[in-house]
Amino acid sequence: MKIRIKYSKLGNLRFIGHLDVMRYFQKEIRRAGLDVSYSKGYSPHQIISFAAPLAMGITSDGEYFDGEFESVTTSREMIDALNAVSVDEMKVTECVLLPDDAKNSMSVVSASDYVISFLDKAGTEERHNILDSVESFMSQDQIVILKKTKKSEREENIKPGIMTCELRDDQIYMLLSTGSEYNLKPELVMQALCAYAGVSHNQFHYHIHRLETYMDGPDGNIIPLYKAGSPF
Repeated sequence: MKIRIKYSKLGNLRFIGHLDVMRYFQKEIRRAGLDVSYSKGYSPHQIISFAAPLAMGITSDGEYFDGEFESVTTSREMIDALNAVSVDEMKVTECVLLPDDAKNSMSVVSASDYVISFLDKAGTEERHNILDSVESFMSQDQIVILKKTKKSEREENIKPGIMTCELRDDQIYMLLSTGSEYNLKPELVMQALCAYAGVSHNQFHYHIHRLETYMDGPDGNIIPLYKAGSPF
């Protein structure tokens, strides 16, 4: 049976990387006594896969992994079993049964939304300059950044990947393309916004929190990944 599990990653756990998160859940599944499926062969491993790995330093309420299980109880009992052996900063919030023909979460991710809040390290003038620039920043026909890789650097227009970028109180809300087709990181948008506002970009002056991870829905809209399945 294919199960999709949604979890949060908060607090100090934002400083652990994706490989550590994978190992964490492998151990948690064993401690919870869940009947997870294992691969065949010389070195069997749990059949689980994660969607849209989160960059270090970012917290989230919308992280996902898929797992194959030999048997299950109920959604509520699986959530409670996992949370009983988990730390407070990593909690499972949804558990759904996927159809047999469902694609894994990694391959169906299409968008993620984030909220960016400023820390005390950011001065009042810096914060106001950035917030006051959001609307005109998004009115540009193109938003070009210099994207650097290990081998080269090139200019790229990231405007098509920004579905929404707007003010919400004293925070910035972003809905960005995510996944294999086009993956836009919120840090890149903040770099471009700071450059447009004439402010030196400092990643330690703000905090990024992912709200949800989405897939394309049947009606052409986007839906949270857990909507692909149903509670059991």
